[in-house]
Amino acid sequence: MHNAQNSSLSRSQIRKSIRNARKSLSNFEQEQAAKKININFFQHKKLPKNARIGLYLSNDGELDTSLLIQSLIKENHHVFLPIIHPFNGTTLLFQRYEKNSPMTLNRYAILEPQLNCSHICPLYELDYLLMPLVAFDKEGNRLGMGGGYYDKTLARYYREQMQKPELIGLAHDCQQVDKLPIQAWDVPLQQIITPSKFYQW
Repeated sequence: MHNAQNSSLSRSQIRKSIRNARKSLSNFEQEQAAKKININFFQHKKLPKNARIGLYLSNDGELDTSLLIQSLIKENHHVFLPIIHPFNGTTLLFQRYEKNSPMTLNRYAILEPQLNCSHICPLYELDYLLMPLVAFDKEGNRLGMGGGYYDKTLARYYREQMQKPELIGLAHDCQQVDKLPIQAWDVPLQQIITPSKFYQW
């Protein structure tokens, strides 16, 4: 757990502190975390055959998902990566990703698949959505990067209490804080996986 756990800290202060903590992880620590998250995920989640899984490509010191993506594809699961919506620019689409998928840089210089409408999967057809986060606390509250992309993308999901996809946060162990300051629109995650633990609320 990171020491940015004083509940008097603002969201922006916590965000800055945790981003610095994860960016300071060495290449070796990142490689070890990627191996451990790969093991931890498959230990705790029994996937249906040919599962459809929304994932993300790591950025800004986030937990490296490349090994997990390779493992899922090897097991014949279908991986979908987020694309910033080309028209509204505030929500995410999820597009099928394969080893030879053409990629492009988005406005944040993060790789995403080149838009191909025939490869888009509606959110409710995903079995799992593995989400990045900046910080989380003991109650499953999630602090994102501040852009609100996942919040806006999942607004209908929460409003209509949709059953799919199953939402899972991925994080380094150092991204846990004692208590996050909560906003009215924040919805806690029911599951978070770190390299060493599986949290379920």
